[in-house]
Amino acid sequence: MRPIIQLFGQILALTARRFHQALDNPELMQISVQREICDRLIKSEYGKTLGIHSVDDWQRVPIVDYDALEPCLNQKQQQISLTPEPILFYEKTSGSSGAVKWIPYTQSLRRSFNQMFCVWAHDLIIHGPKFSTGKIYACISPQLNVADSQSLQDDLDYLDGWLRWFLRPWLVMPNKLNWLHDVNLFKHQLALALLEAEKLEIISIWSPSFLQVHLKYIQENQDLLQAELHNQISHHRLQLLNESNIPWMQLWPNLKLISCWDSANAADQAQGLRSQFPGILIQGKGLLATEAPITIPLIVAGGCVPVLDEVFFEFEDETGCLYGLHELNIGKEYTIILSQKGGLYRYRIGDRIRVTHYYRHTPCLEFLGRHQAVSDLVGEKLQETFVNNALTLLNLQETNFKSLMPIADPPHYILLLNAAKETPEIIAQQLDQALSESYHYKRARSLVQLAPPQVLISSQIPEILVSHRIRTGSVWGGIKHPILATSPISTELLQELNWRLETRD
Repeated sequence: MRPIIQLFGQILALTARRFHQALDNPELMQISVQREICDRLIKSEYGKTLGIHSVDDWQRVPIVDYDALEPCLNQKQQQISLTPEPILFYEKTSGSSGAVKWIPYTQSLRRSFNQMFCVWAHDLIIHGPKFSTGKIYACISPQLNVADSQSLQDDLDYLDGWLRWFLRPWLVMPNKLNWLHDVNLFKHQLALALLEAEKLEIISIWSPSFLQVHLKYIQENQDLLQAELHNQISHHRLQLLNESNIPWMQLWPNLKLISCWDSANAADQAQGLRSQFPGILIQGKGLLATEAPITIPLIVAGGCVPVLDEVFFEFEDETGCLYGLHELNIGKEYTIILSQKGGLYRYRIGDRIRVTHYYRHTPCLEFLGRHQAVSDLVGEKLQETFVNNALTLLNLQETNFKSLMPIADPPHYILLLNAAKETPEIIAQQLDQALSESYHYKRARSLVQLAPPQVLISSQIPEILVSHRIRTGSVWGGIKHPILATSPISTELLQELNWRLETRD
């Protein structure tokens, strides 16, 4: 198998070499990409309406968000005003806040994701762990909503046909797993497939919580899984399933890489995976959005480099000034405005980044979170960065999940944790003190506009939140849990959480 992996690396080498050459002159590369994207805009009905005739008219293109473009996004039509290319399908976003959004995909946009994957895979083969079996599990989300049948269902759906064909023999993928409509049946079938995959070498998922849910299912259903796998796996592996704490590293002795989100809201959960899988490379996916591939994690770069040969970037600082990619300063924070090849031009995606260092002549970008995530029930104006710092001061080392959620009636906050050493009452007092460092929060508490915060500790919380998000239309594998929720918790979810509070484990 190793020679085949090396052959795969050689196939990807030309794409990787071109990308690395682009990193040597980001300004020139970005000018080229901007012209290519502008040519598509000029040919579109949207561009004609704006009166765009050349790249010299770029500043006349308005900076927009999803709401401004939504009237142009008709999911029943193959052709839309934003792009001259046919629409292959619409992909549903599943971020940490806000309503579900549908992003149109063209062949050119899919090719952008394909190029990103090729560069990433080449870097892993050349600079990463020495892969030998090539067996990979790529995240699959169940078809819980029949209406979403045209939505992407696993990592490989972002790739061109030839690459999917090449990778298919290495996949751990039960037949039609993604077409299952029942959550528990999906978890059971996936657990069986993972347990049978003794040579599993790579796990590629989106949210770390997705893997945690399935590890928990295996732990809680050992007897049932053992009975079904009695003739499928070795006696030694069956014995591993007998242990009270399953040794995951022994269960998958060839495992070398887990690819997942590991920054901002996913940082704690990714750290939890690092504790469960010591010695395994837990590599962050960088900033990979439904709207576009934004950065690629490269081992050789020591960070995440922007996909500068497929996406045109503009960066906005806190004063509203715009900068090109080559103009960014190390240590500075910016929000991203992107233009891609699927019909989004000067699109304010809402993500914040920090420049960590330069690789070759291109800045490496660290994802910090969503721009201006603020919760404001009664004027307290809690910001995500402040809340994250406050929770860090609480020193909650036992937990790898934490989320602060507002409750409308009566107005107050509830902190959700999956584990903790201290009692909920003690943590609640500490939390109230930490949040009171904010002038507006302290004032709201002193005026009794806000009731004291609550703390709920339960290992079931991540799964409860996932189930709720699935019922409200999110894609399972891509669900993110925010450090700070910006909308009040629903009555339905609050009732379920309150029940868990009374039966806390």
